[in-house]
Amino acid sequence: MTLIKSISGIRGTIGGIAGNGLTPIDIVKFTAAYGSWVISKTNNKRIVLGRDARISGEMVNNLVIGTLQGLGIEVIDLGLSTTPTVEIAVPMENAGGGIILTASHNPKQWNALKLLNEKGEFISDADGKDVLEIAEKSEFAFADVDDLGKVISNDTYLQKHIDVILALPLVDVEAIKAANFKIAIDCVNSTGGIFVPALLKALGVETVYELYCEPDGHFPHNPEPLPENLTEIAKVVQSKNADLGIVVDPDVDRLCFVCEDGSMFGEEYTLVAVADYILKNTPGNSVSNLSSTRALRDVTENSGGTYNASAVGEVNVVNKMKATNAVIGGEGNGGIIYPELHYGRDALVGIALFLTHLAKFGKSISLLRKSYPEYYISKNKITLTPEMDIDALLVKVQEKYKNQPNSTIDGLKIEFDKEWVHLRRSNTEPIIRIYSEAGSETVAEGLATKIISDIKEILKLS
Repeated sequence: MTLIKSISGIRGTIGGIAGNGLTPIDIVKFTAAYGSWVISKTNNKRIVLGRDARISGEMVNNLVIGTLQGLGIEVIDLGLSTTPTVEIAVPMENAGGGIILTASHNPKQWNALKLLNEKGEFISDADGKDVLEIAEKSEFAFADVDDLGKVISNDTYLQKHIDVILALPLVDVEAIKAANFKIAIDCVNSTGGIFVPALLKALGVETVYELYCEPDGHFPHNPEPLPENLTEIAKVVQSKNADLGIVVDPDVDRLCFVCEDGSMFGEEYTLVAVADYILKNTPGNSVSNLSSTRALRDVTENSGGTYNASAVGEVNVVNKMKATNAVIGGEGNGGIIYPELHYGRDALVGIALFLTHLAKFGKSISLLRKSYPEYYISKNKITLTPEMDIDALLVKVQEKYKNQPNSTIDGLKIEFDKEWVHLRRSNTEPIIRIYSEAGSETVAEGLATKIISDIKEILKLS
Protein backbone atom coordinates (compact mmCIF):
# COMPACT_ATOMS: atom_id res chain seq x y z
CA MET A 1 0.00 0.00 0.00
CA THR A 2 1.19 3.52 -0.78
CA LEU A 3 0.38 7.01 0.51
CA ILE A 4 2.15 10.00 -1.07
CA LYS A 5 1.73 13.44 0.54
CA SER A 6 2.86 16.24 -1.77
CA ILE A 7 2.14 19.91 -2.37
CA SER A 8 -0.48 19.21 -5.03
CA GLY A 9 -2.46 16.74 -2.98
CA ILE A 10 -2.74 13.39 -1.28
CA ARG A 11 -2.37 10.32 -3.49
CA GLY A 12 -2.49 6.69 -2.50
CA THR A 13 -3.78 3.19 -3.02
CA ILE A 14 -7.18 2.38 -1.57
CA GLY A 15 -7.28 0.22 1.56
CA GLY A 16 -4.70 -1.11 3.99
CA ILE A 17 -3.56 0.33 7.28
CA ALA A 18 -4.14 4.00 8.11
CA GLY A 19 -1.09 6.05 7.20
CA ASN A 20 0.11 3.46 4.69
CA GLY A 21 -2.65 3.79 2.12
CA LEU A 22 -5.51 6.11 1.21
CA THR A 23 -7.82 4.81 3.92
CA PRO A 24 -11.02 6.50 5.15
CA ILE A 25 -9.09 7.83 8.14
CA ASP A 26 -6.48 9.42 5.88
CA ILE A 27 -9.15 10.86 3.59
CA VAL A 28 -10.93 12.51 6.52
CA LYS A 29 -7.70 13.79 8.07
CA PHE A 30 -6.35 15.49 4.96
CA THR A 31 -9.76 16.79 3.89
CA ALA A 32 -10.17 18.36 7.33
CA ALA A 33 -6.69 19.90 7.06
CA TYR A 34 -7.41 21.35 3.64
CA GLY A 35 -10.85 22.63 4.62
CA SER A 36 -9.37 24.27 7.72
CA TRP A 37 -6.66 25.87 5.57
CA VAL A 38 -9.23 27.27 3.12
CA ILE A 39 -11.23 28.86 5.96
CA SER A 40 -8.16 30.42 7.58
CA LYS A 41 -6.65 31.54 4.26
CA THR A 42 -9.73 32.95 2.52
CA ASN A 43 -12.45 33.23 5.19
CA ASN A 44 -14.60 31.51 2.57
CA LYS A 45 -16.67 28.50 3.58
CA ARG A 46 -17.45 27.22 0.08
CA ILE A 47 -15.54 24.47 -1.76
CA VAL A 48 -16.18 22.93 -5.19
CA LEU A 49 -15.86 19.15 -5.44
CA GLY A 50 -15.68 16.89 -8.49
CA ARG A 51 -14.43 13.39 -9.27
CA ASP A 52 -13.43 11.07 -12.06
CA ALA A 53 -15.16 7.70 -12.50
CA ARG A 54 -12.86 5.54 -10.39
CA ILE A 55 -14.43 2.61 -8.56
CA SER A 56 -13.45 4.18 -5.23
CA GLY A 57 -14.76 7.61 -6.23
CA GLU A 58 -18.18 7.39 -4.58
CA MET A 59 -16.71 6.21 -1.28
CA VAL A 60 -14.05 8.93 -1.24
CA ASN A 61 -16.61 11.53 -2.33
CA ASN A 62 -18.94 10.69 0.57
CA LEU A 63 -16.13 10.95 3.11
CA VAL A 64 -14.90 14.26 1.72
CA ILE A 65 -18.40 15.79 1.66
CA GLY A 66 -19.15 14.71 5.22
CA THR A 67 -15.85 16.07 6.51
CA LEU A 68 -16.28 19.43 4.79
CA GLN A 69 -19.85 19.67 6.12
CA GLY A 70 -18.46 18.97 9.58
CA LEU A 71 -16.23 22.01 9.23
CA GLY A 72 -19.23 24.17 8.36
CA ILE A 73 -18.28 24.36 4.69
CA GLU A 74 -20.83 24.54 1.87
CA VAL A 75 -19.97 21.94 -0.76
CA ILE A 76 -20.74 22.50 -4.46
CA ASP A 77 -20.73 18.90 -5.68
CA LEU A 78 -20.23 18.58 -9.45
CA GLY A 79 -20.36 14.78 -9.30
CA LEU A 80 -18.65 13.04 -12.22
CA SER A 81 -16.48 15.77 -13.69
CA THR A 82 -12.98 16.55 -14.96
CA THR A 83 -10.00 18.28 -13.40
CA PRO A 84 -10.21 21.32 -15.72
CA THR A 85 -13.97 21.60 -15.18
CA VAL A 86 -13.52 21.87 -11.41
CA GLU A 87 -10.74 24.42 -11.99
CA ILE A 88 -13.13 26.56 -14.04
CA ALA A 89 -15.98 26.15 -11.53
CA VAL A 90 -14.06 27.40 -8.47
CA PRO A 91 -13.91 31.10 -9.49
CA MET A 92 -17.34 30.90 -11.15
CA GLU A 93 -18.79 29.76 -7.82
CA ASN A 94 -16.79 32.32 -5.81
CA ALA A 95 -15.45 29.41 -3.79
CA GLY A 96 -12.45 29.40 -1.47
CA GLY A 97 -11.00 26.34 -3.16
CA GLY A 98 -11.68 23.06 -4.89
CA ILE A 99 -10.93 19.36 -4.61
CA ILE A 100 -10.72 16.93 -7.51
CA LEU A 101 -10.90 13.27 -6.57
CA THR A 102 -8.67 11.61 -9.13
CA ALA A 103 -5.34 9.84 -9.34
CA SER A 104 -5.01 11.05 -12.93
CA HIS A 105 -3.27 8.38 -15.05
CA ASN A 106 -2.62 5.97 -12.14
CA PRO A 107 -4.25 2.50 -12.25
CA LYS A 108 -7.66 1.82 -10.70
CA GLN A 109 -6.42 0.97 -7.19
CA TRP A 110 -5.24 4.57 -6.77
CA ASN A 111 -7.16 7.69 -5.89
CA ALA A 112 -6.18 11.17 -4.74
CA LEU A 113 -7.30 14.52 -3.42
CA LYS A 114 -6.00 17.22 -5.77
CA LEU A 115 -6.20 20.60 -4.07
CA LEU A 116 -6.98 23.99 -5.62
CA ASN A 117 -6.82 27.57 -4.36
CA GLU A 118 -9.54 30.22 -4.74
CA LYS A 119 -8.39 30.91 -8.33
CA GLY A 120 -9.01 27.30 -9.33
CA GLU A 121 -5.26 26.66 -9.63
CA PHE A 122 -3.18 24.05 -7.81
CA ILE A 123 -2.02 25.27 -4.43
CA SER A 124 1.55 26.51 -4.10
CA ASP A 125 4.46 24.75 -2.46
CA ALA A 126 4.16 26.95 0.65
CA ASP A 127 0.39 26.44 0.89
CA GLY A 128 0.80 22.70 0.44
CA LYS A 129 3.23 22.58 3.32
CA ASP A 130 0.77 24.52 5.48
CA VAL A 131 -1.96 21.96 4.73
CA LEU A 132 0.35 19.08 5.60
CA GLU A 133 1.34 20.78 8.86
CA ILE A 134 -2.31 21.26 9.85
CA ALA A 135 -2.89 17.57 9.12
CA GLU A 136 0.15 16.51 11.14
CA LYS A 137 -0.98 18.53 14.17
CA SER A 138 -4.69 17.66 13.71
CA GLU A 139 -5.55 21.33 14.14
CA PHE A 140 -9.22 21.02 13.22
CA ALA A 141 -12.16 22.92 14.71
CA PHE A 142 -15.44 21.33 13.67
CA ALA A 143 -18.76 23.16 13.53
CA ASP A 144 -21.65 22.94 15.99
CA VAL A 145 -24.79 21.13 14.89
CA ASP A 146 -26.56 24.34 13.84
CA ASP A 147 -23.61 25.41 11.67
CA LEU A 148 -22.99 22.29 9.59
CA GLY A 149 -22.34 22.89 5.91
CA LYS A 150 -24.85 22.31 3.13
CA VAL A 151 -24.35 20.23 -0.02
CA ILE A 152 -25.48 21.67 -3.35
CA SER A 153 -25.41 19.30 -6.31
CA ASN A 154 -24.63 21.11 -9.56
CA ASP A 155 -24.64 19.30 -12.90
CA THR A 156 -24.47 22.43 -15.08
CA TYR A 157 -20.70 22.62 -15.50
CA LEU A 158 -20.42 20.18 -18.39
CA GLN A 159 -22.32 22.70 -20.50
CA LYS A 160 -20.65 25.72 -18.88
CA HIS A 161 -17.20 24.31 -19.70
CA ILE A 162 -18.22 23.67 -23.31
CA ASP A 163 -19.77 27.14 -23.59
CA VAL A 164 -16.60 28.97 -22.49
CA ILE A 165 -14.55 26.88 -24.93
CA LEU A 166 -16.90 27.66 -27.84
CA ALA A 167 -16.69 31.37 -26.97
CA LEU A 168 -12.90 31.48 -27.48
CA PRO A 169 -11.96 33.54 -30.57
CA LEU A 170 -9.50 30.90 -31.80
CA VAL A 171 -12.04 28.06 -31.67
CA ASP A 172 -13.69 28.00 -35.10
CA VAL A 173 -16.75 25.76 -34.99
CA GLU A 174 -17.67 26.46 -38.62
CA ALA A 175 -14.22 25.36 -39.83
CA ILE A 176 -14.47 22.14 -37.81
CA LYS A 177 -17.98 21.44 -39.15
CA ALA A 178 -16.83 22.03 -42.72
CA ALA A 179 -13.94 19.58 -42.29
CA ASN A 180 -16.49 16.80 -41.65
CA PHE A 181 -14.06 14.90 -39.43
CA LYS A 182 -14.59 11.25 -38.55
CA ILE A 183 -13.06 10.77 -35.11
CA ALA A 184 -12.43 7.76 -32.88
CA ILE A 185 -12.11 8.39 -29.14
CA ASP A 186 -10.79 6.36 -26.20
CA CYS A 187 -11.91 7.73 -22.83
CA VAL A 188 -10.69 4.78 -20.70
CA ASN A 189 -14.16 4.34 -19.09
CA SER A 190 -13.88 7.53 -17.08
CA THR A 191 -15.46 10.97 -17.25
CA GLY A 192 -14.00 11.76 -20.65
CA GLY A 193 -16.71 9.38 -21.88
CA ILE A 194 -19.26 12.01 -20.84
CA PHE A 195 -17.40 15.20 -21.68
CA VAL A 196 -15.55 14.42 -24.93
CA PRO A 197 -18.58 13.24 -26.96
CA ALA A 198 -20.57 16.25 -25.73
CA LEU A 199 -17.77 18.62 -26.77
CA LEU A 200 -17.37 17.01 -30.19
CA LYS A 201 -21.12 17.27 -30.81
CA ALA A 202 -21.02 20.96 -29.86
CA LEU A 203 -18.11 21.43 -32.28
CA GLY A 204 -20.18 19.98 -35.12
CA VAL A 205 -18.43 16.60 -35.38
CA GLU A 206 -21.13 14.19 -36.54
CA THR A 207 -19.19 10.93 -36.85
CA VAL A 208 -17.64 9.72 -33.58
CA TYR A 209 -16.53 6.15 -32.92
CA GLU A 210 -16.65 5.67 -29.15
CA LEU A 211 -14.23 3.31 -27.45
CA TYR A 212 -14.42 2.84 -23.67
CA CYS A 213 -16.77 5.72 -22.97
CA GLU A 214 -18.78 4.07 -20.16
CA PRO A 215 -17.81 5.99 -16.98
CA ASP A 216 -17.73 2.98 -14.65
CA GLY A 217 -14.07 3.19 -13.58
CA HIS A 218 -13.15 -0.22 -15.01
CA PHE A 219 -10.12 0.86 -17.00
CA PRO A 220 -9.73 -1.53 -19.97
CA HIS A 221 -5.99 -0.85 -20.22
CA ASN A 222 -3.33 1.11 -18.38
CA PRO A 223 -4.92 4.59 -18.33
CA GLU A 224 -1.73 6.52 -19.06
CA PRO A 225 -2.01 7.64 -22.72
CA LEU A 226 1.28 6.16 -23.91
CA PRO A 227 1.71 4.39 -27.29
CA GLU A 228 1.93 0.91 -25.77
CA ASN A 229 -1.51 1.42 -24.18
CA LEU A 230 -3.24 2.69 -27.33
CA THR A 231 -3.05 -0.26 -29.71
CA GLU A 232 -6.81 -0.78 -29.73
CA ILE A 233 -7.81 2.74 -30.73
CA ALA A 234 -5.11 2.68 -33.40
CA LYS A 235 -6.88 -0.35 -34.92
CA VAL A 236 -10.27 1.37 -34.69
CA VAL A 237 -8.93 4.47 -36.46
CA GLN A 238 -7.66 2.32 -39.31
CA SER A 239 -10.65 -0.03 -39.58
CA LYS A 240 -13.16 2.85 -39.60
CA ASN A 241 -11.05 5.03 -41.92
CA ALA A 242 -11.25 7.76 -39.30
CA ASP A 243 -9.40 11.03 -39.78
CA LEU A 244 -7.84 10.80 -36.33
CA GLY A 245 -8.13 9.34 -32.86
CA ILE A 246 -8.41 11.29 -29.61
CA VAL A 247 -7.30 9.86 -26.26
CA VAL A 248 -7.67 11.41 -22.79
CA ASP A 249 -6.67 10.20 -19.33
CA PRO A 250 -9.20 9.51 -16.52
CA ASP A 251 -9.48 13.14 -15.33
CA VAL A 252 -9.22 14.68 -18.83
CA ASP A 253 -6.20 16.93 -18.33
CA ARG A 254 -3.91 15.00 -20.69
CA LEU A 255 -4.49 14.66 -24.41
CA CYS A 256 -2.94 12.75 -27.27
CA PHE A 257 -3.81 11.95 -30.86
CA VAL A 258 -3.62 8.99 -33.24
CA CYS A 259 -2.96 9.63 -36.93
CA GLU A 260 -5.19 8.31 -39.70
CA ASP A 261 -2.73 5.48 -40.42
CA GLY A 262 -2.78 4.29 -36.79
CA SER A 263 0.57 5.84 -35.91
CA MET A 264 0.98 8.01 -32.85
CA PHE A 265 1.03 11.79 -33.24
CA GLY A 266 3.14 11.77 -30.04
CA GLU A 267 2.00 13.24 -26.72
CA GLU A 268 5.03 15.56 -26.75
CA TYR A 269 3.65 17.07 -29.96
CA THR A 270 0.15 17.74 -28.62
CA LEU A 271 1.43 20.97 -27.06
CA VAL A 272 3.67 21.73 -30.04
CA ALA A 273 0.75 21.62 -32.50
CA VAL A 274 -1.64 23.64 -30.34
CA ALA A 275 1.10 26.18 -29.58
CA ASP A 276 1.88 26.49 -33.29
CA TYR A 277 -1.75 27.43 -33.96
CA ILE A 278 -1.99 29.83 -31.00
CA LEU A 279 1.32 31.58 -31.75
CA LYS A 280 0.48 32.10 -35.42
CA ASN A 281 -2.68 33.91 -34.36
CA THR A 282 -1.59 35.44 -31.05
CA PRO A 283 2.10 36.46 -31.08
CA GLY A 284 3.69 35.86 -27.72
CA ASN A 285 5.74 33.56 -25.52
CA SER A 286 5.50 29.92 -24.52
CA VAL A 287 6.51 27.74 -21.56
CA SER A 288 7.01 24.03 -20.94
CA ASN A 289 8.97 22.10 -18.35
CA LEU A 290 12.63 21.19 -18.72
CA SER A 291 11.85 17.60 -19.74
CA SER A 292 9.62 18.56 -22.69
CA THR A 293 10.62 18.54 -26.36
CA ARG A 294 12.69 21.30 -27.91
CA ALA A 295 10.17 21.44 -30.77
CA LEU A 296 8.10 23.91 -28.74
CA ARG A 297 11.04 26.28 -28.58
CA ASP A 298 11.49 25.94 -32.34
CA VAL A 299 7.88 26.78 -33.24
CA THR A 300 7.84 29.63 -30.70
CA GLU A 301 10.97 31.25 -32.08
CA ASN A 302 9.75 30.73 -35.65
CA SER A 303 6.70 32.82 -34.69
CA GLY A 304 8.85 35.56 -33.16
CA GLY A 305 8.18 34.66 -29.54
CA THR A 306 10.38 33.64 -26.64
CA TYR A 307 10.37 30.19 -25.10
CA ASN A 308 11.07 29.64 -21.39
CA ALA A 309 11.50 26.42 -19.42
CA SER A 310 10.22 25.78 -15.91
CA ALA A 311 10.86 23.12 -13.32
CA VAL A 312 8.77 19.97 -13.76
CA GLY A 313 5.25 20.23 -12.34
CA GLU A 314 2.09 22.05 -13.40
CA VAL A 315 2.38 24.65 -10.61
CA ASN A 316 5.88 25.54 -11.82
CA VAL A 317 4.78 25.80 -15.45
CA VAL A 318 1.90 28.11 -14.49
CA ASN A 319 4.16 30.34 -12.38
CA LYS A 320 6.64 30.68 -15.26
CA MET A 321 3.80 31.40 -17.71
CA LYS A 322 2.55 34.23 -15.51
CA ALA A 323 6.07 35.62 -15.05
CA THR A 324 6.74 35.67 -18.81
CA ASN A 325 3.22 36.57 -20.02
CA ALA A 326 3.10 33.34 -22.03
CA VAL A 327 0.08 32.91 -24.31
CA ILE A 328 0.41 29.12 -24.33
CA GLY A 329 2.17 26.53 -22.22
CA GLY A 330 1.99 23.06 -20.79
CA GLU A 331 3.86 19.83 -20.42
CA GLY A 332 5.15 17.17 -22.77
CA ASN A 333 2.73 14.62 -21.33
CA GLY A 334 -0.08 16.03 -23.45
CA GLY A 335 -1.01 18.82 -21.04
CA ILE A 336 -2.29 22.05 -22.64
CA ILE A 337 -2.50 25.23 -20.55
CA TYR A 338 -4.29 28.06 -22.38
CA PRO A 339 -4.51 31.10 -20.08
CA GLU A 340 -7.13 32.75 -22.27
CA LEU A 341 -9.46 30.20 -20.62
CA HIS A 342 -7.73 29.26 -17.34
CA TYR A 343 -4.36 28.31 -15.84
CA GLY A 344 -4.73 24.55 -15.81
CA ARG A 345 -4.11 21.58 -18.10
CA ASP A 346 -7.27 21.11 -20.12
CA ALA A 347 -7.73 18.36 -22.70
CA LEU A 348 -11.12 19.73 -23.75
CA VAL A 349 -9.85 23.14 -24.83
CA GLY A 350 -6.90 21.30 -26.38
CA ILE A 351 -9.27 19.25 -28.54
CA ALA A 352 -11.15 22.33 -29.74
CA LEU A 353 -7.98 24.25 -30.60
CA PHE A 354 -6.32 21.25 -32.28
CA LEU A 355 -9.35 20.46 -34.44
CA THR A 356 -9.56 24.11 -35.51
CA HIS A 357 -5.85 24.01 -36.40
CA LEU A 358 -6.22 20.74 -38.33
CA ALA A 359 -9.30 21.99 -40.18
CA LYS A 360 -7.53 25.15 -41.28
CA PHE A 361 -4.38 23.18 -42.17
CA GLY A 362 -6.57 21.34 -44.65
CA LYS A 363 -4.49 18.18 -44.84
CA SER A 364 -4.15 14.93 -42.91
CA ILE A 365 -3.03 14.80 -39.29
CA SER A 366 0.04 12.77 -40.29
CA LEU A 367 1.10 15.56 -42.66
CA LEU A 368 0.56 18.09 -39.87
CA ARG A 369 2.85 16.01 -37.67
CA LYS A 370 5.52 15.93 -40.39
CA SER A 371 5.46 19.72 -40.60
CA TYR A 372 7.13 19.96 -37.17
CA PRO A 373 10.81 19.49 -36.26
CA GLU A 374 11.56 15.83 -35.55
CA TYR A 375 12.97 15.04 -32.13
CA TYR A 376 13.17 11.87 -30.07
CA ILE A 377 13.25 11.65 -26.28
CA SER A 378 14.94 8.75 -24.53
CA LYS A 379 13.84 8.11 -20.92
CA ASN A 380 16.19 6.27 -18.58
CA LYS A 381 17.02 6.02 -14.91
CA ILE A 382 19.92 4.95 -12.75
CA THR A 383 19.40 3.44 -9.29
CA LEU A 384 21.61 4.62 -6.44
CA THR A 385 22.01 3.53 -2.85
CA PRO A 386 19.65 5.37 -0.45
CA GLU A 387 22.54 7.08 1.33
CA MET A 388 24.01 8.49 -1.89
CA ASP A 389 24.27 12.31 -2.01
CA ILE A 390 22.49 12.91 -5.32
CA ASP A 391 22.90 16.68 -5.14
CA ALA A 392 26.69 16.36 -4.82
CA LEU A 393 26.71 13.91 -7.73
CA LEU A 394 24.83 16.36 -9.95
CA VAL A 395 27.31 19.10 -9.03
CA LYS A 396 30.15 16.89 -10.27
CA VAL A 397 28.33 16.17 -13.55
CA GLN A 398 27.75 19.90 -13.96
CA GLU A 399 31.45 20.58 -13.40
CA LYS A 400 32.37 18.03 -16.08
CA TYR A 401 30.16 19.85 -18.60
CA LYS A 402 30.71 23.39 -17.32
CA ASN A 403 31.44 24.69 -20.82
CA GLN A 404 27.95 23.68 -22.04
CA PRO A 405 24.81 25.75 -21.41
CA ASN A 406 23.05 24.28 -18.38
CA SER A 407 20.20 24.89 -15.96
CA THR A 408 19.88 23.86 -12.32
CA ILE A 409 16.32 25.04 -11.59
CA ASP A 410 15.23 21.40 -11.44
CA GLY A 411 18.07 18.91 -11.20
CA LEU A 412 20.53 19.51 -14.03
CA LYS A 413 19.81 20.10 -17.70
CA ILE A 414 22.75 20.28 -20.12
CA GLU A 415 22.36 21.50 -23.69
CA PHE A 416 24.44 20.38 -26.67
CA ASP A 417 23.30 22.64 -29.51
CA LYS A 418 19.80 21.26 -30.25
CA GLU A 419 20.31 18.17 -28.12
CA TRP A 420 19.92 18.04 -24.36
CA VAL A 421 19.98 15.76 -21.34
CA HIS A 422 18.02 16.36 -18.13
CA LEU A 423 18.91 14.68 -14.84
CA ARG A 424 16.36 14.81 -12.02
CA ARG A 425 16.28 13.12 -8.66
CA SER A 426 13.11 11.21 -7.86
CA ASN A 427 11.06 12.49 -4.94
CA THR A 428 10.01 8.98 -3.94
CA GLU A 429 12.95 6.63 -4.54
CA PRO A 430 16.78 6.71 -4.73
CA ILE A 431 17.05 7.09 -8.48
CA ILE A 432 18.10 9.72 -10.99
CA ARG A 433 15.78 10.09 -13.98
CA ILE A 434 17.73 10.75 -17.16
CA TYR A 435 15.86 12.23 -20.12
CA SER A 436 17.71 13.01 -23.34
CA GLU A 437 16.54 14.40 -26.67
CA ALA A 438 18.07 14.54 -30.14
CA GLY A 439 17.10 14.48 -33.79
CA SER A 440 17.21 10.68 -33.90
CA GLU A 441 16.44 7.90 -31.45
CA THR A 442 19.96 6.50 -31.76
CA VAL A 443 21.64 9.79 -30.89
CA ALA A 444 19.24 10.42 -27.98
CA GLU A 445 19.96 7.01 -26.51
CA GLY A 446 23.68 7.46 -27.12
CA LEU A 447 23.62 10.74 -25.23
CA ALA A 448 21.88 9.07 -22.29
CA THR A 449 24.38 6.21 -22.34
CA LYS A 450 27.28 8.69 -22.25
CA ILE A 451 25.85 10.54 -19.24
CA ILE A 452 25.12 7.28 -17.40
CA SER A 453 28.72 6.21 -18.05
CA ASP A 454 29.94 9.55 -16.66
CA ILE A 455 27.85 9.06 -13.51
CA LYS A 456 29.22 5.57 -12.95
CA GLU A 457 32.77 6.86 -13.40
CA ILE A 458 32.16 9.65 -10.88
CA LEU A 459 30.77 7.15 -8.39
CA LYS A 460 33.88 4.97 -8.75
CA LEU A 461 36.09 7.95 -7.92
CA SER A 462 33.98 9.03 -4.94
